[in-house]
Amino acid sequence: MRGTVTLITGGAGFVGSNLAHRLLAEGRRVRVLDNLCRRGVEQNLQWLRKTHGSNLEVSVIDVRDAEAVKAVMHDVSQVFHFAAQVAVTTSLVDPREDFDTNALGTLNVLEAVRAQPLPPPVVFTSTNKVYGGLSDVPLVLEGQRYLPQDAQWRAGGVTEARPLDFHSPYGCSKGTADQYVIDYARSFGLTTTVLRMSCIYGPRQFGTEDQGWVAHFLIRAMRGEPITIYGDGKQVRDVLFIDDLVDAFLLAEQHGKRLSGRAFNIGGGARNTISLLDLVDRLEALHGSRPRLAFDDWRTGDQRYYVSDTSAFQQATGWQARVPVAEGTARLYQWLAERERSPEAGRTPLVATAA
Repeated sequence: MRGTVTLITGGAGFVGSNLAHRLLAEGRRVRVLDNLCRRGVEQNLQWLRKTHGSNLEVSVIDVRDAEAVKAVMHDVSQVFHFAAQVAVTTSLVDPREDFDTNALGTLNVLEAVRAQPLPPPVVFTSTNKVYGGLSDVPLVLEGQRYLPQDAQWRAGGVTEARPLDFHSPYGCSKGTADQYVIDYARSFGLTTTVLRMSCIYGPRQFGTEDQGWVAHFLIRAMRGEPITIYGDGKQVRDVLFIDDLVDAFLLAEQHGKRLSGRAFNIGGGARNTISLLDLVDRLEALHGSRPRLAFDDWRTGDQRYYVSDTSAFQQATGWQARVPVAEGTARLYQWLAERERSPEAGRTPLVATAA
């Protein structure tokens, strides 16, 4: 008999704590595995404990510790594997740590799952960086956005048929993990699903320059601090509000057997695209003043254009992104503003990092 606990690795971070909140609100037992290496994530756990009480379990361990990971896999009915090193820039500084966390850590999780009498299903969060820089896609500049020349690309985006092209140590480590998760369904019969995420944003995201750029821009603007843009700011991303991503997780769990061994692109899609300069304009409207900008060189692995074609996942599960960019950024801005005003929060949480 399979267990009754949902395990979320990296569950104290931005994505993990939002999923944990949804599951706990439904009355499910949740076990969070997190090494708490990122400043501020303890506050996400405090929030979860205060809100949900004893249904939350916390194991402060590192996914690089294979025996510790195996020890917390007992009684687990579902695994959401989010624990990761999340920044391209960090991977360039210390590729070995990046590999050990993302690739070896994922192997440890898969092996711990495989060792169970009835292995629980696994949903894994991969990244759009597995598709590389997309330098072969012809682009044109329209206003303050790069856009594909091809009309079909504009209407859709990157599909799962796109060849993989790992770029940067981060892309390599996450891509390696991505392929291991898929292959463990093929080679060992595990139930596994990969979601290749574009840019996710929303409450409980304490963004930094290296990761969580939507929240990072909002935080800097709210504090009157300059924003550094790498490149020209006209690079385009599809952005997905966290509530929509949590919906996708639950659908991936619900349809796990049918989706097993497959990877799906998950993002806001063509209807929820924004350039960095577009977001600056949005910030001016939200905050009442335009943030100061500084520009620097393009960074390794930065795509000038990336938009997810989410039609495969939509056709398989009925999912679609529901929160438009204007609404989502306003909701995140309001949450951050409330945190800034809170005497309990102080200033520390807004400069913390959450995965």
